[in-house]
Amino acid sequence: MSGTWINLIFDITICLSLLIGAFFLISGSIGILRFPDVYTRLHAATKSSTLGVSGIMIGAFLFHYVEHDIVSGKLLLGIFFVLLTAPVSGHMISRAAYRAGVPLWEKSVKDEYAEVLKEEQKRQASDS
Repeated sequence: MSGTWINLIFDITICLSLLIGAFFLISGSIGILRFPDVYTRLHAATKSSTLGVSGIMIGAFLFHYVEHDIVSGKLLLGIFFVLLTAPVSGHMISRAAYRAGVPLWEKSVKDEYAEVLKEEQKRQASDS
């Protein structure tokens, strides 16, 4: 490190990115342990892992770019695919759990998907 102001700003940005990513991963782990049902646990797992892994990968990308002048395409692709696939997979897993009959938490206020599922079943019955 040459000690210029811009390098100090980059170092602080890298550290903040890594710390924010680690915070989201730890809070997601706590959420998985503490939340009451499958759906809220999936929410904690997918949202926090998306933000946590992306934050750590952004910090790694910036470190390689600033310290070694390397633009890592693998890290950019990793960030893109994590941001794309993690929320979609969480949604599909929760949808499959709902269709399999996994109950909501007893203190859940509203079940909006039940109305959508009824309309979808009516549409399928009228088509056949």
